[in-house]
Amino acid sequence: MTATTDRAPSGRRTAVAFGKGAAVAAVLLFTLFPAYFMLSSALSRRSGSGTDALFPADPTLDHFVGVFTRGGFLTYLGNSLFVALLTVVGSSLLALFAAVAVARFRFRLRTTVLVMVLVIQMVPLEALVISLFLLARDLNMLNSLWGLALVYVALSLPFAIWMLRGFVAAVPAEVEEAAYIDGASWGRMFWSVLFPLVAPGLVATSIFSFITAWNEFILALTFMNDGEKYTVAVGLRQFFGQNTTDWGAVMAASTIITLPVMAFFLFVQRGLVSGLVSGAVKG
Repeated sequence: MTATTDRAPSGRRTAVAFGKGAAVAAVLLFTLFPAYFMLSSALSRRSGSGTDALFPADPTLDHFVGVFTRGGFLTYLGNSLFVALLTVVGSSLLALFAAVAVARFRFRLRTTVLVMVLVIQMVPLEALVISLFLLARDLNMLNSLWGLALVYVALSLPFAIWMLRGFVAAVPAEVEEAAYIDGASWGRMFWSVLFPLVAPGLVATSIFSFITAWNEFILALTFMNDGEKYTVAVGLRQFFGQNTTDWGAVMAASTIITLPVMAFFLFVQRGLVSGLVSGAVKG
């Protein structure tokens, strides 16, 4: 009787574990299938309709070669990388100082500033295109990668400030006071004590800023009228014709666009994990 009772819970646990494994596998299949189909279509020589390449037919790299040679995608990659890195650096630094200000300092209308930052994040980008275009025109920033990066920094700041504020507020004030007692100045305390503890949040905001700058299409298309300054999102448009679409080139270009984002995320993920461990030890 006891053996039968023991086998029943064990069987249920096995069934539950199998069900969880099947659910995870189904989610992974659903998530990864578009990426697989994109790569399969890019490698298939016959991908004219865009829907007949579940398995690569006569695999070839001609689509990738054509994207770089005829499509000029190497220039677009350089433009996007330049804009994305400027956005990451600019938004991270500004958001870090702003988060420290709203989390540590007491000043008038502090709560109002935080609410305004959150409200700005809720405004759709399409509602800002005209006003941003007119502002960029008046400041002579149209058709400029520097001007486009500046706009992306402004778009990334609300989310970055709101997230980093939580990380800064989570650091006990006693840690900073201990640094002051040991004779550290505010600058030394900031870079040696506070900065390492909020580094995980800084990494998270940098991922968001990079993806925002890399994938954005509307502003890049609106601000740029020189084909040599297009970003990858705008450059992808050239493979879509009025009556026909080169699906092989589209999928190859999409694969190329995806790879830098994946590489950046994997690189930053290591920093995120090490930052979490470092913050836990120092806290």
